[in-house]
Amino acid sequence: MGKTAEGQVTGNAAEVYEEFFVPALFLEWSGRVVEAARLEPGQKVLDVACGTGVLARRVSERVQPGGAVTGLDRNDGMLAVARREAPGIAWHSGRAEELPFGDGAFDAVVSQFGLMFFEDRVKALREMWRVLRPGGRLAVAVWASLERCPGYVAMAGLLERLFGSQVAGALKAPFVLGDPGILSGLFAKADIPDVKIATPEGKARFPSVESWVRTEIKGWTLADVLDEAQYEMLQRESQKDLAAYVRPDGSVEFAAHAHIVTAAKR
Repeated sequence: MGKTAEGQVTGNAAEVYEEFFVPALFLEWSGRVVEAARLEPGQKVLDVACGTGVLARRVSERVQPGGAVTGLDRNDGMLAVARREAPGIAWHSGRAEELPFGDGAFDAVVSQFGLMFFEDRVKALREMWRVLRPGGRLAVAVWASLERCPGYVAMAGLLERLFGSQVAGALKAPFVLGDPGILSGLFAKADIPDVKIATPEGKARFPSVESWVRTEIKGWTLADVLDEAQYEMLQRESQKDLAAYVRPDGSVEFAAHAHIVTAAKR
């Protein structure tokens, strides 16, 4: 996989990610994943592919008093922001396919919008299941299909028109596990039984089209792909092509569905 397929970003992009992507997209889902995992005070929880820590921070609130949260990510830029935002959480650098923890070490394992980018998704799921204690609960969120997130259909179309399919493909990468059949098949291959998939609707919200475009480009893998002239062109063209998602106050809002997969270990 290349950097785009792996979802890897630079240090500067991680700052933009935390400041703009988290409130626009990810904060809402962290609460839903916490509920799906049925977390309780006192539990030990692992967040795999924690990014800048939005889910781990929400988990930490739920498992206190007496709980402990560990966040793991392979991206040093993301972890630097996570450590700054929540120094009380144990942050680890590592790969989901080789979790540096013992069997049954956690009461719950959660992961939010990371599975799509793992090099070996089945191996990563097996590792999550391995470190989960009997009676523990796994909760994994991935984006549903691109078609169920209409704003990104329009954004991908704009990128393809201006810069070609390879650039547009970077925006489509997070949606590769949108087919529930493919998603459930991964868990079956990982020998995780009795999984349940829910697909609630969320909302993507940005202050403006300009902010939306800035967040997508400067806070993601395309930060090092488009030069400044291309970025300015995209900003100009987006005012017309993305106008359908602008509300009367100038803000942007559109539906964003995601799958939340849960399983309880016997």
